[in-house]
Amino acid sequence: MRTVLETTGLVCPFPVMEAEEAMADLDPGDELVIGFDCTQGTQSLPAWAADNGYTVTEFERTGEAAWSITVRK
Repeated sequence: MRTVLETTGLVCPFPVMEAEEAMADLDPGDELVIGFDCTQGTQSLPAWAADNGYTVTEFERTGEAAWSITVRK
C-alpha cells in the first residue's frame, strides 16, 4: 500500500513528526510518500528513515523549493 502525506508549509521538525505518526499506521512493506518544502527536511527525513530502519525508495525535487521522499516501512 502507498500512502501520501503532504507536509508542505510545515517547518522542521514537523514533517518528521507527521511522518512518524503516519508510519505507525502502516504495515511492513507499505510506503509513505512525503511531500515537503522545508529545506532541512532534505537531511532530516532521510536520517529519520535510516534511524528507524526504513528504506528510502525515491527522493526527488518536485519544485523550486519542494521535494518528495518515499519511505518503505
